[in-house]
Amino acid sequence: MIYKSRTEAIELLILKSLNNRMDLSEKEKQHYVSLKKGYEGELLFDTLTEKLQCDCLILNDLLLKNNSTLFQIDSLIITSDTIFLYEVKNYEGDYFYETDKLYIKPKTEISNPLTQLSRCESLLRQLLLNQGFTLPIDASVIFINPEFTLYQAPLNKPIILPTQVNRHMNKLNLHPSRITSKHKMLADKLVNLHNPVSPYNTLPSFDYCQLRKGVFCEICNSFSISVEGQKCVCKDCWHEEAIAEAVMRNVREIKLLFPDRRITTGVVHEWCQVVDSKKRIKRILERHFKIVGVRQWAYYV
Repeated sequence: MIYKSRTEAIELLILKSLNNRMDLSEKEKQHYVSLKKGYEGELLFDTLTEKLQCDCLILNDLLLKNNSTLFQIDSLIITSDTIFLYEVKNYEGDYFYETDKLYIKPKTEISNPLTQLSRCESLLRQLLLNQGFTLPIDASVIFINPEFTLYQAPLNKPIILPTQVNRHMNKLNLHPSRITSKHKMLADKLVNLHNPVSPYNTLPSFDYCQLRKGVFCEICNSFSISVEGQKCVCKDCWHEEAIAEAVMRNVREIKLLFPDRRITTGVVHEWCQVVDSKKRIKRILERHFKIVGVRQWAYYV
């Protein structure tokens, strides 16, 4: 049972928008691609956990704090006698393990996810004890990408390789479990302790004037959009989107990037550009928001 769904991080949403509307530095692009790939891997893992038939509670994407120390959990599954903790990695390509270090071939060292897992497991155990819960934790790093290869994989480390994922999920599905009100109390406590916004976001500086305006395609990110009747049509991939949906998508983007900026007909018209009619934009905004003020001072909340 999915007890806490996964949502796309604010940092990733903002970087996705900025990647389309400004020139990111190479380092910023790499950070965006890394976050995007990581999120895609987590979603892939979610497609497997959603199929579990055993009696369990699944909590995704938790950011918790223990004694002023923040730690992030990709996926956590509560069963009657064990908490399964997963660090999900979407690595692709050839890697090898040597003297407790992880390398990309030929020999570029990267952060060892086992170190991250150990830290997370320790902090979670302390947090659970502080909250009065003593369930044992079974922690693993799961490499979800089928194109990942790990040479010299240690046999005594909590690693689940791509070829082992299905067997692991089948074993988990057969795990005897009966969830009680105490388990739900634990799940509720963890959800309530979750910090929805990470203080570690690393975003480039940007302002309204420097960003490219216009509606980009929600499928291929192209700005080659034309309005045809009641639809926005992408001239690159021919995806169609209702004008009202496209406008509201861009309103959400404005609010995401500039939470202090008032939403007005003029601002949305300037941002979207491709929708020529201010009256059409005004009608869309009136259907979804409450208007405050009159005439040129009017804005939507």
